Amino acid sequence: MSYNIADLFEHTVDVVPDRTAVVDGTVRLTYQELDERANRIGHFLQAKGVGKDDHVGIYAENSHEWMEVMLGCLKIRAVPININYRYVEDELSYLLGNAEVVACFYDRKYASRLAAVASASPRLTTFVHIEDGSDEAEAAEGLATLGSIAYDDAVTSGSPTRDFEERSPDDLYVIYTGGTTGMPKGVMWRSEDIYFALGQGIDALSGEKVATEYTKAEQAAASENPLIFCVVPPLMHGAAQIATVSQWFIGSTLVVVRKFDAAEVWDLFEREGVNSVIITGDAMASPMMKALEDNPGRWDLSALISLSSSAALFSQSLKDKFLELFPNLIITDSIGSTEGGFNGITMASKGEKANAGGPTVKAGQDVVILDDDLNPIPEGDDRVGMLARGGNIPLGYFNDPVKTAATFITAADGNRYVVAGDAARWAGPGQMTMLGRGSVSINSGGEKIFPEEVEQALKAHPAVADCTVVGARDERWGQRVAAIVEFHPGSSAELGELADHCRTHIAGYKVPKQLLVVEHVVRSPSGKPDYRWAKELVDAEG
Repeated sequence: MSYNIADLFEHTVDVVPDRTAVVDGTVRLTYQELDERANRIGHFLQAKGVGKDDHVGIYAENSHEWMEVMLGCLKIRAVPININYRYVEDELSYLLGNAEVVACFYDRKYASRLAAVASASPRLTTFVHIEDGSDEAEAAEGLATLGSIAYDDAVTSGSPTRDFEERSPDDLYVIYTGGTTGMPKGVMWRSEDIYFALGQGIDALSGEKVATEYTKAEQAAASENPLIFCVVPPLMHGAAQIATVSQWFIGSTLVVVRKFDAAEVWDLFEREGVNSVIITGDAMASPMMKALEDNPGRWDLSALISLSSSAALFSQSLKDKFLELFPNLIITDSIGSTEGGFNGITMASKGEKANAGGPTVKAGQDVVILDDDLNPIPEGDDRVGMLARGGNIPLGYFNDPVKTAATFITAADGNRYVVAGDAARWAGPGQMTMLGRGSVSINSGGEKIFPEEVEQALKAHPAVADCTVVGARDERWGQRVAAIVEFHPGSSAELGELADHCRTHIAGYKVPKQLLVVEHVVRSPSGKPDYRWAKELVDAEG
């Protein structure tokens, strides 16, 4: 069996060619049309000398073009490289050089920024711009400097024929992740490994593995009413990419959100009859809920049956609000990372309380918790340890042997694991409680405090719209808990009130001792907390 991402997509095309694969504004593409456009991109890249294992950057907001380039690369065994469109020149330059990008597809509005740093990758010689409605004059100089080709011209120049060489389960799939700190890192997955770790090759709820590479396509062919699925997060985020291809494997129709706006998202759901959606935690759930509360009865959302969150904290208080408005909505909270794959899942129930930390989830296959000596902690032992995953895991980080050695380890049991930095403890048979990223934990008087559990407690307060928690310098305790809080419009609360509220959810030593109020809490486009920004803000306060 060859579990290759491009092959798996093509298996679906072959059984449901006339089904709608993508809805992007006024553009609607069937599986056959999407396949042919991706073939054209593949042939265009081959004509430019791009081949197996070459890295092709995608520097753009969500669009059908983004999806076509991703597939076109995989079809010719090249590697699509996701580029965060919010990067400033230093970060962009680092990524282009570290990834050794040879070609780049980008939204026209980024032409000038790209032109300023393109030399960071000496092999980068092919540039293709996607029309995005931005001002042509502003981009003109950058386009000229790059010698850029219009996307439509690139598409029409390539053949729609699917006549590529045989692919392999060893073909690379690389996802660049910034995490919560540090420069971006390129996580190198084998195609087969990412399929089984993240791409639904193993059912998240049952743990059952697909029988063959055709299993999902057979399910697609058998389905008379395919899901209308919406991926709200940006495709430059790994979770959004994998959610997209996973839905294609089962023949779903993907609805594109170009740029996040809560009211516009609900407009889109009503117009397209969206059944299922993936978001990134509170960063998206909070404004989406506020739009519903501000506009009661505005949208017909009767088609919506499931909502899933991944890659960021989804607080219980928001889950409760969704279940109040949608009593029959299935809400799942998936825990994982770009490096670690799928670690666990929980089904939301109204009024559920966190178990001494973050969410308690059903542990995924091959997940263990390691102690400080790298021994697996047995179930029933409630010591805090490092979350680790074996089985189908990445090869390492591209061009970064030092970080690879630190993250991909051989434990005391002789097995190779990925340890992405998350802390956890066993909470019962097959159940574990997530405690947050250990690298940003707060040490106050020798007690370890994980920001996510404090953030979850704070977000249960009705005045709090969003927050980030970090450690501030403290002469007595070494560090104290500092909360950076964004309040709902017209709402506020003093530190004492917030601390008293938190004490009903977490131990006293974990409650915030310092409060900074901001107009807007800064997060990454994927919804992850920007702990660097928060730490700099707290340090500046003294």
